[in-house]
Amino acid sequence: MSQSAVRGMDHIGITVPDIEQATAFFCAALGAEVIYTSVAPGDEIDQQAQQKTLRLTPGTQVKAVRMLKLHHGPGIELFEMHGDDQREPPRANDYGLQHFAVYVDDIEAAIKSFEQAGGTMFTGPKALSFPPERGDGNAFCYGRTPWGGIIEMITRPSPMPYEQHTALRRWQP
Repeated sequence: MSQSAVRGMDHIGITVPDIEQATAFFCAALGAEVIYTSVAPGDEIDQQAQQKTLRLTPGTQVKAVRMLKLHHGPGIELFEMHGDDQREPPRANDYGLQHFAVYVDDIEAAIKSFEQAGGTMFTGPKALSFPPERGDGNAFCYGRTPWGGIIEMITRPSPMPYEQHTALRRWQP
């Protein structure tokens, strides 16, 4: 096996309509913590450079950028941007990144925090049903953030059948 230059996932970037609301949601729902604010609301930044760097629609304004930390795993970088032709977040059947998953030890407690923070669950926990993932207590569920993004919660307390066929393992804290 050749050595990859990639060592792992550093962060995910999420565009939100209100950075304060999103920060409060991620802190309450997922236990995230603010590491730093790159761009505070009202800061003067080179909007033209941002449009070029991020390939934004002309006229889009970057209002705020903030980096959050989860207890384990990648960071979450929030972007508050406003532009004339912004779209709703993708659905699971749209091309591109459509959700991210967080590992939880207690899925019921995680759901409660998610809903108390303003999220809406699609369903309650369901057993992982793909044959390579099945196991006692292995479960998942999806929910929607207040602005429409999709987050999956997953727990895998039992060994998974795929583990019998490879030394490779999914990430788990």
